[in-house]
Amino acid sequence: MNFNELNLRQEILRAVSEMGYEEATDIQAGSIPSILEGQDVTGRSSTGTGKTAAFALPLVERTADNADRSSVLILAPTRELALQITDEIRKYAKYLPDISITSVYGGQPMDGQIRALKKARIVVGTPGRIMDHMRRKTLKLDNLKTIVLDEADEMLNMGFIDDIRTILESAPEGRQTILFSATLSPQIVKITDEFQTETVFVKADKGAKTAAKIHQSFYYVPKPQKNDALKLLMEYARPKKSLIFCNTKRMVDDLSDQLSEAGYKAIGLHGDLKQNQRNAVMREFKSGRAKILIATDVAARGIDVDDVEAVFNYDIPQEREYYVHRIGRTGRAGREGASYTLVSGRGQLQEIREIERYIGIPIEEKKVPTKQEILSSQTSFFEDTIWELLNKGVNPVWKEFVKKLTDQGASAEDIAAVLCEKAQKKSKRLSEISDIDNRPAPKGDRKTTDRKRSQNFRSDRSYQGKSGTKKSYGGKSYGDKSRSGKSYGEKNFTRKDSTKTVAFKKHTPKKAEI
Repeated sequence: MNFNELNLRQEILRAVSEMGYEEATDIQAGSIPSILEGQDVTGRSSTGTGKTAAFALPLVERTADNADRSSVLILAPTRELALQITDEIRKYAKYLPDISITSVYGGQPMDGQIRALKKARIVVGTPGRIMDHMRRKTLKLDNLKTIVLDEADEMLNMGFIDDIRTILESAPEGRQTILFSATLSPQIVKITDEFQTETVFVKADKGAKTAAKIHQSFYYVPKPQKNDALKLLMEYARPKKSLIFCNTKRMVDDLSDQLSEAGYKAIGLHGDLKQNQRNAVMREFKSGRAKILIATDVAARGIDVDDVEAVFNYDIPQEREYYVHRIGRTGRAGREGASYTLVSGRGQLQEIREIERYIGIPIEEKKVPTKQEILSSQTSFFEDTIWELLNKGVNPVWKEFVKKLTDQGASAEDIAAVLCEKAQKKSKRLSEISDIDNRPAPKGDRKTTDRKRSQNFRSDRSYQGKSGTKKSYGGKSYGDKSRSGKSYGEKNFTRKDSTKTVAFKKHTPKKAEI
């Protein structure tokens, strides 16, 4: 469906056209008409399919005729996603200057946010900071017409359920409630049952939890050889831009150091980075100066980079939903992508089988390519490149240069051979990698479930807060503090509201990081 068919005003269509968009994605075509009509909508779609535009475009349309302050509230799990949504909405409202948009989140001075809230029609923020402003009465929901929960499954995983419930209960009864999520867990469905009326469900992914254009594979490797396996896969795939996921901040630092020392342009991202350091890391990655971003699941939330060609799961994720969000960082905006997961030992093999059952499709087991296979592949690719350039035509300047060398006694074959050798010097990096002891994963009943493992790996468990579990979500520390000696590994920049109590309508929510 073309955007011109969606009853959006010309100012919005002009902005969308300038962004290069013509055809609406499935989630956009399914959601925009219902949101324009004021209906409650719950949308499920894989990451990277245009969910932001699916709710932002109709809300800009509706807000253009409503001058009320804070008439639209959008909740996001992280400051990065809040900023991303804010930037996108500003692009859509480019030719509607009366629409003011602001984002509020932790780590920023309150004074500036308070000034922006006095005139903003659309407010985007994290639940914790929204609650702060509600408590201070610097954000009032009296004029609220629409509330949006973006990445709702992520917010629940991060322990924001009580904050979300409090905010929804504080909103006017007649408001429109919109919810978007990559997955529809029982908790999500419970939210829709309780806070939405005559919900319109838009399931643009046809039940699939992962995008069809993402080629998924796993590699059964001995744990001591994981680093070599990762390097061999990167040499074979040669992605222009890739993401590597680890489960702890210490592993992010260690792997970042090791890859950098091996000659890869890698950079790490985790919860110990301050906001300005995180921004610097993302600038390096988005610009292409860093080709590889190594991150934890928490730190990667809200990353908006469309041209990631591959995702490598160095560690198997601790939650099955995390796998969906991880690989959703590639194959975005209709592009193809690939995910590679390293599996070590029978326990992790069981985990990958459980992930297969969760996403509903098999993950293909493959062997890690050998160095000889990689060299053959690179040589073949190099040959194809040469033929492609020859077919386009040779620059006369370089023809004259070669003729000059041949006139001096060098043969054309020797000149070409020397240039080929120079162009293929990258094989030095490959020579320092060891081949993997490739063994197939142990065979067994794929349906066999380790009961204890399943209990520790449930997709729908609720956040435990301070119940004694060692795991924590959001920007909180999980894993050893960095020992890499990097200057940015100082303190966790995330502010904790451990001393504050927020209560609306007799609810006392759990404390969550902002």
